[in-house]
Amino acid sequence: MVFLTLPCWIRNRGADRFWKVQELLKHARHFRGRKNRCYSLAVRAVRRAFVYATKARRLKKRNMRTLWITRIAAASREHGMKYPVLMHNLTKSSVQLNRRVVSDLAVTEPRSFLSLAKLAKARQQEGFCAALGDGKEPPGVFSRVVLLQ
Repeated sequence: MVFLTLPCWIRNRGADRFWKVQELLKHARHFRGRKNRCYSLAVRAVRRAFVYATKARRLKKRNMRTLWITRIAAASREHGMKYPVLMHNLTKSSVQLNRRVVSDLAVTEPRSFLSLAKLAKARQQEGFCAALGDGKEPPGVFSRVVLLQ
């Protein structure tokens, strides 16, 4: 349909408000009371609901991360390690698994998680041995300790 004059085009846009109202009321249908029928009340209620939904998406991410950490901590204590020690030693061992995957392994595949725990424990022992040292410097390295003795 071609509109040759501006008044005809403006007159034709009358139904747009109807569809705008219907779109908003569609989001408010499950509300109680007049908020699901009355446009002026529904506008505020829907806007508030969208704000809550946005905050809840962020909160869901936080809650899921907390759940993963709790599961990993429980599984790591079964193998005699604490959660921070396990995760630190896994990253030092170049294991690039995120917390979600590690928690899934802890829940669904305990043997795989056991192998990860053994790997982290071995890395921890290597770190202790390196920290204690055997008193010898690597070849080609000179330090004051060696020179003074």
